Amino acid sequence: MPKMTPSEAMAEVLVQEGVTHVSGILGSAFMDLLDLFPAAGIDFISVRHEQTAGHMEDAFTRMTGRAGVCIGQNGPGITNYATAVATANMAHTPMVLISPSAGSISVGWDGFQECDTWNMFKPITKASLRVPHPKRAADILRTAFRIAYAERGPVLVDIPRDFFYGELDEDILAPSQYRVAPGGIGNPEQFREAVEVLKAAKRPVIVSGRGVVDSDALETVKALAEHLNAPVACTYLHNDAFPCDHPLWTGPIGYMGSKAAMRILQQADVILAIGTRLSYFGTLPQYDINYFPKTAKIVQIDINPRHIAKTHPVAVGLCADAKDAAVELLARVREAMPNPGRDDAVYAMVKAELEDWYKEIAAIADEPVMEGRMHPRKALEVVGRFVTEHNAIATTDIGNTSSTANSYLRFRNAKRSVATLTFGNTGFAYQAGLGAQLACPEDTVVAIVGDGAWGMSLFEVPTAVQYNLPVIATVYNNGAWCAEKKNQVDFYNNRFVGADIWSNSYAAIAEAMGATGYKVNTQADLADALDAARKSRKPAVIEIMTDGTRLAPPFRRDALALPTRHLPKYEHLDKRHFPK
Repeated sequence: MPKMTPSEAMAEVLVQEGVTHVSGILGSAFMDLLDLFPAAGIDFISVRHEQTAGHMEDAFTRMTGRAGVCIGQNGPGITNYATAVATANMAHTPMVLISPSAGSISVGWDGFQECDTWNMFKPITKASLRVPHPKRAADILRTAFRIAYAERGPVLVDIPRDFFYGELDEDILAPSQYRVAPGGIGNPEQFREAVEVLKAAKRPVIVSGRGVVDSDALETVKALAEHLNAPVACTYLHNDAFPCDHPLWTGPIGYMGSKAAMRILQQADVILAIGTRLSYFGTLPQYDINYFPKTAKIVQIDINPRHIAKTHPVAVGLCADAKDAAVELLARVREAMPNPGRDDAVYAMVKAELEDWYKEIAAIADEPVMEGRMHPRKALEVVGRFVTEHNAIATTDIGNTSSTANSYLRFRNAKRSVATLTFGNTGFAYQAGLGAQLACPEDTVVAIVGDGAWGMSLFEVPTAVQYNLPVIATVYNNGAWCAEKKNQVDFYNNRFVGADIWSNSYAAIAEAMGATGYKVNTQADLADALDAARKSRKPAVIEIMTDGTRLAPPFRRDALALPTRHLPKYEHLDKRHFPK
C-alpha cells in the first residue's frame, strides 16, 4: 500500500468518486487538503456564504446524479451550512459535507471556532460521521459516499483539523469496491399483486415523482400511462416528472398546482404512485378540493422502505428503484392486459379539464393592478412560456410568487425543475441556479425569486460574475413578504407587522456587481429582457415590478386560526372585533 497523508488519501477518494469541483469558502482548518485540489484536477468554487455552496451542490446533484461536495471552516463555516443541508435532506439529495472541527487536543476547551457540529447535523443528515483517527480519513469519506448514494441524502464527515496531517498506508479503491449502484425491483411477488390491482381499475391515475426524474424513467412512465389509459399528475414541485406536451399530462398537485390534476385525481379508484413518498404537505387539500381520495387503492413505488405507506395506506408497496420497477411493471401489465387500445374519452376528459384550468388562471391574471405594476401572474405567464420554449432549467424559491409559479412551469423534459421542496426555505432559487448552471453550462437557467428571498441571494451575483455563470434571476419586486402578508390579511384583520420590504433598485445593484440589470413592468418588456439575457450569456437580474396586493391563498391554512385574546390590553385584537 502506498504511503500518503490523510489529506492526500481524502483527495484520492474524491478523484475516484469523479468529483471535479468542491464548493465552499476557504479556511485554515482544511487548507492542507485545499492545497492538493489543483494537482488532483478538482476546482474550488468560492462562494460568498456557505449556505450558497450547499444549495449549489444540491442542484448540481439533481442535474447530474453525482453527489456534490462542500467544505468550510470549522465552527461558523460549517454551521452556515445547516439550512442547505436540511433542505437537501428533505429533498433526498446525495451530498457530502466535509466538516473540519476543532483540533483533537483542544476539544472541550471552548477554543476559537469550536462547535459540536457532529451532533448538530445528526438530525438533518442521513449520517453524521466522525474520523476517529488520521488513518481512517479515507475510509470514513468512502463510507460517506456509500451512505449518501444508498440512502439518498447528505452525509457529514467530521474531521479534527489536525487529522489532515500525518502518514498512513492506504489502498486507493474504486467506488465499485465499496458501494453498489442503487437499483433493483425488490420482491417480484408484489408485482403480481400490483398488476391485479391495476387490471381491476376503472379510473386509474398515475402520480409521477422525483424518483422518475432521478432514474430517467419518463419514457417508461409514458408507456405505462398510454397502456393503462391513465392520466398523469406530477407530485408537488416536480413539474418535470412527466412531459407537459403529452396528452395525458394533467399538471402538478400540491399548493398552487393544477386544479385539472386535482379534479382528475379526486375521481381515481386506483393510484399508481411512482418514485414518490406522497408527502404529507404535497397531498393536503388545495383550493378547497380534498383531491386525494381515501377510497382509492394505492400502488406505491419508492426506493426507501421508510416512505412506503408513510402518509397514505397502500394496497401494494413496491420498495424499488423507480425505473427498474416501472420497466418490470410495464412488462407484466402488457402481458396481463394485451392491447387495451386508446380510450379517447380519457384523453378528451384530460383536455377539457386542462382548458378549464387555463381559463381560470388567465381570468385571475386579468384582475386590475396598481399603476406601473404587473400582476405577478402576468409575469409568470411570460416566464413560464420562456422556460418551456427554450427547454430552460427553472429554479424556484418559496413565497407568494415563487409558489404561484407551480401553476405556470411546464417542462417537456426531466431535470429541468429545481425547487426548495418540503424544507421550504427562502434564499434557495438563485443559489441553486448557480449549481444547475455549473452542471449544465450550455443550458439556460432561470431563477424565480421574490424580493424577500432575493435579499438572501443578491450577494452571490459576484459569484456568478466571477465564474461566468449566466443565470437569469427574475426578481419579483412586490415590496413585501407577500405569502406571510396574506396570512395577516386573512387571520389578523390587515394588521401588517414586519411584512414590508424596502428597496431602491435591484437592477441597479446587479449592475454595480458586474451583472446586467433590467427593470420591467410590462409583459412585452419582460419578454424582451429574457430574450436579451438569454442571448448575452452573462449573469442577469430582471427586476419585475409586480403588484403586492395580488396575493395567493394562504400557504398553511391548516396551521393558522383567527386570534383569541384574553388580556385587556390586547382585547381589541380579538377576532370578536373583526368587521363583519
